[in-house]
Amino acid sequence: MTETTQQKIGWKFPKEFWLANFMELCERAAYYGFFIVLTLYLTDLVGFTDTETGVVAGVFYAGLYLLPPFAGAVSDKIGFKNGLILAFALLTIGYALLGMFHTKMLVLFFLFIVLVGGSFIKPLITGTVAKTTNEDNRARGYALFYWVVNIGSFSGKTLVPYIRQGVGVEYVNFFSAGMSLLAMFFAIFFYKQSDRSFESKKISDVMLSLKKILFTPRLLFLILIVSGFWIIQQQLYATMPKYVIRLRGAEARPEWLANINPAVVVLFVVLVTNLMKKRKAITSMFVGMILMPLSAFAMSFSQTLESFAGSNISIFGVLAFHPITLMLIIGIAIQGLAECFISPRFLEYFSFQAPKGEEGVYLGFSHLHSFISALVGFIMSGFLLDKYCPDPKTLPAGLTEIQRAAYYTDAHLIWYYFLAIGFVAAIALFIFKIVTERIDKRNAALK
Repeated sequence: MTETTQQKIGWKFPKEFWLANFMELCERAAYYGFFIVLTLYLTDLVGFTDTETGVVAGVFYAGLYLLPPFAGAVSDKIGFKNGLILAFALLTIGYALLGMFHTKMLVLFFLFIVLVGGSFIKPLITGTVAKTTNEDNRARGYALFYWVVNIGSFSGKTLVPYIRQGVGVEYVNFFSAGMSLLAMFFAIFFYKQSDRSFESKKISDVMLSLKKILFTPRLLFLILIVSGFWIIQQQLYATMPKYVIRLRGAEARPEWLANINPAVVVLFVVLVTNLMKKRKAITSMFVGMILMPLSAFAMSFSQTLESFAGSNISIFGVLAFHPITLMLIIGIAIQGLAECFISPRFLEYFSFQAPKGEEGVYLGFSHLHSFISALVGFIMSGFLLDKYCPDPKTLPAGLTEIQRAAYYTDAHLIWYYFLAIGFVAAIALFIFKIVTERIDKRNAALK
């Protein structure tokens, strides 16, 4: 078969692949629109403190990455189509109720409904991508998948500031409910059960798969190392929204800053994947891990830049940015570029480690890095915000503008903690790469 023919086949995907990606686009628009303002919603409207918000948001987000394999086992019993309908129904209901009621206990319960609904999405969608691709086009399939995911993320966060600033942060939940409802209609009327369904599994089978991963040192160490990348990435949602609003004022739009990340991914993920297609997955991930500490450093440099460049920086006389805005844009763009090198190849790596028929379960557990990073990243964020960038409502009354500013002088130090985490993770992945390549070379010589 010629190279041209292979390329043509490599970009062909069945209808169920594209349907799964469209529903993922809707779900991601709903989720990221909601998630970018979640910490603001929990603190400003519901009344949780920064540290409490860190715990609540961290547990919620971590649960989204722990429950999917178990939800996937349930979906095996009821079918992928029914699983998708159930998932989007729960998301629609949960988001809508979060928009209607704002007392702490009710909000925790409604977040749990969203958590359960969202936990069904990941194994169903990523499993469909795995089953509708092959060895020739899997890397491209996941690149396209991440491209679609980030289009959804970008569109959701683009609309959210108008909703939050125009009618209130609680109304963002109704936008997310509407997008989930749209996806549910597509699941009901267009998605057909695939003949290539996954082998039915019990919860005990899922636990066995988890045990296999936990007792596979290569996968376990890689999950722990890549968690360092995602701890920094989590700060787009854990720290950045409050950091920007508290330093720049209520008119700031952190949602648009967060959009730099998916914009970069949409523009470069396919290009980067093609650029690195002849490289090993672990090599591509290492490039991304090197970039991440630079992202945290750029964001930490904002207040230093302001101290000697003033509050307005002109870019070639065409654009002008506040130093905080400029350095966050640079830092977040670096994050997006790093994600292009890491995320698709990480999923590819995991999918090829899975026994035939277990792709969905293994890919679900591949997100254990997000479980770890959410707990660590969000809880850290709560304490760091409280120490370096406190909630204005907790400051003493009657402060002058200068006295108030003194409480935020060291806000940039938050990013040094995440810089250190990224640096350690990059070194760890370098060691991991050397060790695993030596093991693979030795095993190949023994065959």
